[in-house]
Amino acid sequence: MRYLHTMVRVQNLDESLDFYCNKLGLLETRRKDVPAGRFTLVFLAAGKDADSARSSGSPELELTFNWDAEDYDYGRNFGHLAYKVDNIYETCQRLMDAGITINRPPRDGYMAFVKSPDNISIELLQEGEALPPAEPWASMENSGSW
Repeated sequence: MRYLHTMVRVQNLDESLDFYCNKLGLLETRRKDVPAGRFTLVFLAAGKDADSARSSGSPELELTFNWDAEDYDYGRNFGHLAYKVDNIYETCQRLMDAGITINRPPRDGYMAFVKSPDNISIELLQEGEALPPAEPWASMENSGSW
């Protein structure tokens, strides 16, 4: 067995691509418009996974955009997406500078949570060992849920 992708439905494709690509740093690996089904699929990968995703189709995040407007309820049965990052503090600072709320700050130097525009929780994990606790993260409060 091999992991392929996780699919999330998005309500606004441009807003979601801005979040996942421009702010979180994922790369678009492929896209498929399906006029007969009235939807678009956009596949994204983390930078270190992009070559593998382009050649084998995994691992990827699939954004599904239905052309006809729909409201999607956020269910807790979907937990979260998780990505390893080179530096948890730099990543969280870059996201905050881009206007993204850090719902669970990396107080432990290892783990943080943010949310996508569609309320999908995204876990960010430090590559390797946890970084030493540092301010402002060590004393930062949680914000909302994750």
